[in-house]
Amino acid sequence: MVKQAQDNSLVLGLDLEQTLGMSEVAKFVHHGASRITPCVLKGVHKKLPFLKVEFATINAPKYPHLVDQLEFLADVVEDFAEGAVDDLPYVTVASAAFALVYTHRQYDLIPDTDPDFGHADDSAVVRTVLIEHERYLSDYASKQGMNWAKITVKP
Repeated sequence: MVKQAQDNSLVLGLDLEQTLGMSEVAKFVHHGASRITPCVLKGVHKKLPFLKVEFATINAPKYPHLVDQLEFLADVVEDFAEGAVDDLPYVTVASAAFALVYTHRQYDLIPDTDPDFGHADDSAVVRTVLIEHERYLSDYASKQGMNWAKITVKP
């Protein structure tokens, strides 16, 4: 269940039982996605060209699929914001947008400057979005002529 909170953020109506078994990363993603309002989504959409260029320069040999996964999520947000797709739930798009925003942040849980593990947190957030929204994202990929298995392949 999804509802609008008084502060205009998106709230995921999850039962306590559902959240108890949820990983900490999934809880983090749900919280972040709940703060992606339509206004924030518009801002992310405006910055997508810049973000796509930024993500293309990520050098993360331990996470070789991260760049392609980020580009995929950027395409999801772009197509939704431009009205090219209308069968994606808002929470799926909000989660994708959160993953993009989180990866763009200069200060995150693990500094990206760490050569071995700098993108571990980014990858965990992106993979959580892909796993939790697989049903809708795999359908989107199929309709776009993309190979879902290639997008979600484990590094």
